Amino acid sequence: MGEEGYTVKIWGPSDLNFLVGAMKSFIPHAAMVHTQSFGPASTSDDAADMPTPSKVADPIVLVEDEVVKISAILLQPHCSGQSQIKPGEMSVIYVCELPELMGKFDPKKAAALGLKAGPKYGELQHGKSVKSDSLDIMVHPSDVMDPPVPGPIVFLVDCPTESHVQELLSIECLNGYYTDVSGHLTQGTKPVNCVIHLSPASVVSSPNYQKWMKKFGSAQHIMAGHETKNLEVPILKSSARIAARLNYLCPQFFPAPGFWSLQHLNYKESDAIASREGRASKICESISAENLLKFTLRPYAQLGLDRSHIPTLIGQSEVIDELHSEIPEIADAAQQVRQLWRGLKGSREELTPLNDNRVIVEEPWLAENTLPNCLENIRRDDLEIVLLGTGSSQPSKYRNVSSVYINLFSKGSLLLDCGEGTLGQLKRRYGVDGADTAIRNLKCVWISHIHADHHTGLARVLALRRDLLKGVPHEPLLVIGPRQLKRYLDAYQRLEDLDMQFLDCRSTTEASWDTFESDKESNNDGSSPGSPRHSNVNNESMQDINGTLFARGSRMQSYWRRPGSPVDHSAAYPFLKNLKKVLGEAGLEALVSFPVVHCPQAFGIVLKAAERVNSVGKVIPGWKIVYSGDTRPCPELVDASRGATVLIHEATFEDGLVEEAVARNHSTTKEAIEVGNSAGAYRIVLTHFSQRYPKIPVFDETHMHKTCIAFDMMSINIADLPVLPKVVPYLKLLFRNEMAVDESDDVIDTRGAALATQTAFGFES
Repeated sequence: MGEEGYTVKIWGPSDLNFLVGAMKSFIPHAAMVHTQSFGPASTSDDAADMPTPSKVADPIVLVEDEVVKISAILLQPHCSGQSQIKPGEMSVIYVCELPELMGKFDPKKAAALGLKAGPKYGELQHGKSVKSDSLDIMVHPSDVMDPPVPGPIVFLVDCPTESHVQELLSIECLNGYYTDVSGHLTQGTKPVNCVIHLSPASVVSSPNYQKWMKKFGSAQHIMAGHETKNLEVPILKSSARIAARLNYLCPQFFPAPGFWSLQHLNYKESDAIASREGRASKICESISAENLLKFTLRPYAQLGLDRSHIPTLIGQSEVIDELHSEIPEIADAAQQVRQLWRGLKGSREELTPLNDNRVIVEEPWLAENTLPNCLENIRRDDLEIVLLGTGSSQPSKYRNVSSVYINLFSKGSLLLDCGEGTLGQLKRRYGVDGADTAIRNLKCVWISHIHADHHTGLARVLALRRDLLKGVPHEPLLVIGPRQLKRYLDAYQRLEDLDMQFLDCRSTTEASWDTFESDKESNNDGSSPGSPRHSNVNNESMQDINGTLFARGSRMQSYWRRPGSPVDHSAAYPFLKNLKKVLGEAGLEALVSFPVVHCPQAFGIVLKAAERVNSVGKVIPGWKIVYSGDTRPCPELVDASRGATVLIHEATFEDGLVEEAVARNHSTTKEAIEVGNSAGAYRIVLTHFSQRYPKIPVFDETHMHKTCIAFDMMSINIADLPVLPKVVPYLKLLFRNEMAVDESDDVIDTRGAALATQTAFGFES
């Protein structure tokens, strides 16, 4: 972003201005200068606006050069007495037109008209008329050239509702692309080669939409709206291959990906489409889009569909056979990993080897087994921690950006951070139906700080939850985050309602909770001006923070000393009350945010489960999870992590890059482990690795006696925590040949795409 000479133009209807305005909360303005909107002027003038045509439905030319002409036709819902279009309701049809190809020059015709071979041939081919060499006539290009070949035309149509369909049928400027009732082109009509439909199935199957599709005669219709079947075949093959390998080695921590259970969904969907087609015998012929399906526009000889790059389903057995060939010892290792769980179920004594020829010699400390009281008689349906994203900064093939799914089973779930692609990760882990269930059951989303890799998947998750619970009595979802996040969400909600309540992280610190509880006891709702809850957050335990958390002279010290906006505790009171209720329903005793050393308003979180009583009446303390967010090691984090059952700590850099870690306010692997050891955490899970470590990070095994490395989709059940560190040597064996960056997988030849001659589809969520 913002590099000199690097430009990307983003085009969109005027509603794009709302999105641009919202994103300015976390993206530098310099990255937005090439955003251009078109259509009726919106209330925002943040982006450079295109001229608005006299009529809304007139084409707006966006790009026109010797290669391509791209126009936009605005599509708004049919208005019944309502002139004001709400933000988010405007849609677009994009028209892509390539110039016509000149007809072939016919030298025989030229000779018959008295022309000799020479420069005049060239002039005719360039559109100029010339005088015949032997006849007293002028020879025109049309006399000696074959008819020109019309340039290919592609439509990209997004028609989101039936109301938009009504408007679609009345757009006059599209008449020049329609055939007559018999499907033939009329004089002056431009033939359309391909129509790509982004519209939902409910709209596409409507009689009016089908009637509109038929107007394009023999055009190829590609349905690219919402194809569940594309989730079955992973587009990122190498990522799916690693998921299969991890599942083979340790299925307890790496369950089979959700897309392997999706085949039945495709059958159900195809059956439904078939029955629908049976009822509507006149349905327009079309094909379903697939990942990396292409429609070639140039060269003309190859005009049409190209299926050569569509990925095929990788069989699990194929991946495992390849693994056995590459690492023959892995079969014994997988057996030994299974033995770990048999030992866990048994006497919990030191595990015995399966045979004398051990693949891996475990260190003595791997037999250490001091079980915390909170794990006594623990049930498997009590807690599962699912690492949806374990990479930093930006997604890679192997690691998505930050998100931790806290699965409390029948009591609901929470999301800690929600980077881009989080919803897609939930679908890969649980399948489509399972992901929908997970979203429905969310009790709360907590965001650590404003950096984009920690929250840009949030709006999509909130919008899906809103749609899934439409018509069902429910409360808006609580979103807890830094105050800058509220600015983004408020701005985004001008486009669509996200059905949420926002609570500032500062209102969930220990001091804020103490104030809330004391006010509750004194029946004070915090609205009194004299209430201690009308306070500046910077006064909150300020002396302690200055003395312990931020070293003198550090950049974080200056961050914390800046004047902060006061926390309006009276406004937060009803949300805290609601959060308290939600926590109780989830079986949680506490959710506490604490400041960490990364950027302004960066936080970590403590989740504490309520105590429980076992079958003989013994009171068992609740488990405690701590998530660091992004941070340098700091006393506040150590204090919060004391006695933690699980500490999920960022470990962006390897131990040799401590200077870079300090400069960027991140932690090294060793530093993260030291925080956990200092706090007496039972288990440490390292995550948020730099994408320079694409598959497995660099780490020193000597410090790993209570620690494990996180991978995307890793699912840690609380009952399996005693085994967690013991799988580390086996993971290292699995990746022994892959410690360096390997970008050789998934390489697709894109030379043709550089000429803007193909349309490719990628539909993995």
